[in-house]
Amino acid sequence: MTNAAAPPGADPTGRLPRQIPYIIGNEACERFSFYGMRNILVPFLVSSILLAYLPEAEREGTAKDVFHTFVIGVYFFPLLGGWLSDRFFGKYNTVLWLSLVYCAGHACLALFEDNRNGFYTGLFLIALGSGGIKPLVSAFVGDQFDQSNKSLAKVVYDAFYWTINFGSFFASLLMPIFLRNYGPSVAFGIPGLLMFVATVVFWAGRHKYVHVPPSPPDPDSFLKVVRSALLGPAPGKGAGTLLAGIGVVLALASLALIPSMGFVKAVLIGLGLLIALVGSGASMQLERAGAKHPQQAIEGVRAVLRVLIVFALVTPFWSLFDQKASTWVLQGQTMHIPHEAWWWPSWLVVTAGQMQALNPIMVMLLIPFNNLVLYPLLRRAGFETTALRRMGFGIAFSGLAWVVAGLIQLWIDGGDPVSLAWQVLPYLLLTFGEVLVSATGLEFAYSQAPRAMKGVIMSFWLLSVSYGNLWVLLTNAGVRHPAVIERIAATGLSENAFLMFFFAVFAFVAALAFALYARRYPMQDNYRTT
Repeated sequence: MTNAAAPPGADPTGRLPRQIPYIIGNEACERFSFYGMRNILVPFLVSSILLAYLPEAEREGTAKDVFHTFVIGVYFFPLLGGWLSDRFFGKYNTVLWLSLVYCAGHACLALFEDNRNGFYTGLFLIALGSGGIKPLVSAFVGDQFDQSNKSLAKVVYDAFYWTINFGSFFASLLMPIFLRNYGPSVAFGIPGLLMFVATVVFWAGRHKYVHVPPSPPDPDSFLKVVRSALLGPAPGKGAGTLLAGIGVVLALASLALIPSMGFVKAVLIGLGLLIALVGSGASMQLERAGAKHPQQAIEGVRAVLRVLIVFALVTPFWSLFDQKASTWVLQGQTMHIPHEAWWWPSWLVVTAGQMQALNPIMVMLLIPFNNLVLYPLLRRAGFETTALRRMGFGIAFSGLAWVVAGLIQLWIDGGDPVSLAWQVLPYLLLTFGEVLVSATGLEFAYSQAPRAMKGVIMSFWLLSVSYGNLWVLLTNAGVRHPAVIERIAATGLSENAFLMFFFAVFAFVAALAFALYARRYPMQDNYRTT
């Protein structure tokens, strides 16, 4: 095993590290396995015996809730994976072991298609395995670079994201066909085989990787500096300490919501309050930590807290993006598939769920278009495409996509047959927003994180996806309240159309807030020096 002091990837000529293909190959297979099962989950649940105990009218809503709860788990467990990696096992070992858990989850889906407990256990294991490795693989990519070749990191992160979508494209296109023609055991089994291949490919590169060891106990760690800022000796009690105390109390009180809201939503609400109020309180009086910690550690904590605000402002984007696999699929099932048109690929696209394949294929086209055409043109025009600018515009484009989806829903509600081909436009707008937000966010999260916090900071980036899906669950629960149903009816809109326009406005407000914050955000450079 190579340690970080003698990294084989630190080529002074600035060449691409030779170990990158193993990571990229692993990611392509893993993403096929994940999206292969994820993109057929809602259609399977709606028609499966797992939800047969419900009235037919309630199955779509319950299937969406199961899907978004699963996604919340996938993007919550990165906190665990990042912590295990940074403090105990390192990125490589944590990824390898959790990949085996991931494989076991796929096996449960294939074996227990008609058993609710077995199937949901499989979803839990996939959420644990996929979520646990998610922050580590992208951070592991960053570990393979240093100052001599960091200029290639953006290219590799874009290639990394392109590969994710390469696997997602074939999964989105093929798995609905396998589900329809061969049943759920085969449709869920094939992604399981691909996950096993992904694990083997990752293991095969073990002697070529740069292995950054776990961080030793640090007297100036993030949590210790925060604790000193809040509880350290200083004149007066401190308004920040009081604010953090309120956060702790509210987080504990949120557990009382479990009977009415469910465990997942209550815990996420409590965690959000804890992070927001404790972080805000610490930032108000960080200098109080100067008695016990060096200024460098204090500035590192300040940088992390600034990054968390960026992540919080991105959460509305994920609210919109992840509904393409639930709300948009269900909308597509009410639309007319134009098999009679000469231009429609009837031999390939036979279900509405396959429209999700548009997203990855558009990503694979847009990433090189942006890098080779759009960004150079904008730079020549005097507009610098910084990471934060790209992310802000991406959130706005996602809102525009949902305006178009809402207009399509109005057309459907009018009673006329609407061609499924019209969904191409919102997919294009949403995917353009995704490239600007998500591909950029991977690079941004790594570059802004201090070395000892890279795994955890990537976990917080992914946790933003959980909160995006939490907003979906809370909104869907809210519109089921009789008073809200009555208010929506008074607008003359259907529930689906109302929600689509609501989420569009949500994104526009978030984009405006993001732009205002980005104007005063100080960028950092935290790539390795050796």
